[in-house]
Amino acid sequence: MKKIFAIAIAGVALLSACKKNDHHSNGGILKGPVVEVHEGKSWTWAEVNDNGEVKKLGISISNEAMNSVPVGSDDHPGHEHDHENMENNFILKFHPMVSASTPFNHVGMGWNPNGHEPETIYGIAHFDFHFYMITPEQVAAIPAYEQDSAKFKNVPGPDYLPATYFNPGGGVPQMGVHWLDFTSPELGGARFSQTFIYGSYDGNVTFYEPMITLEFMKANASFERDIPQPAKVQKSGWYPTKLKLKQSEKTYDVVLDGFVYRTKS
Repeated sequence: MKKIFAIAIAGVALLSACKKNDHHSNGGILKGPVVEVHEGKSWTWAEVNDNGEVKKLGISISNEAMNSVPVGSDDHPGHEHDHENMENNFILKFHPMVSASTPFNHVGMGWNPNGHEPETIYGIAHFDFHFYMITPEQVAAIPAYEQDSAKFKNVPGPDYLPATYFNPGGGVPQMGVHWLDFTSPELGGARFSQTFIYGSYDGNVTFYEPMITLEFMKANASFERDIPQPAKVQKSGWYPTKLKLKQSEKTYDVVLDGFVYRTKS
């Protein structure tokens, strides 16, 4: 009888442990699909708690990728975004749990070997990290500004963008309107290194965009800055308040951190 009782107790303990492990499996690091980037790789990841709430959201780029992206020269100044060159444009998807608790759907990572317009400011080799709030199909459907400007001109209310941000006009196909922070040093004449951009299309905020030079990423093993915040948001969920750069032995990481829950209004 004692032996049977002991086996029963062990079974209950094992079942209880399994339930705890199942619950814990909701937390941890959730990795997205790996994508080839030149001679290396890149992927997204999310750090979530046991309730499935995102606490950090990152992009990892392998050292091999960072050291193999093509870089232009001063003889080839910045130019418009080249959407047709898929060798330098990458869609990085998130684990499904990310979209369940944050406004973000995927990342459009663009590498600009010669920078882009305006070349006097952003004509330096850099990455565009578009954390999109819309699907890849919706992004692909955004036309050229000259083709149909109405939805570019339909901008969100001022409370949905940070107070220091302005619309420079126009828009980019397969992206939207890029809102700039007039306090960014490069707009005052400093050499461009990193900035944070908001995007919109057809009345909605559609992306958050850290834009960072290769030079700056390689020179900063650890970097942190605030993300300017709007007074209101259009969708309830967890939103980042910090941008961080991290280097490890194998990767360079671009991280959205300091998530806080915000309710749409």
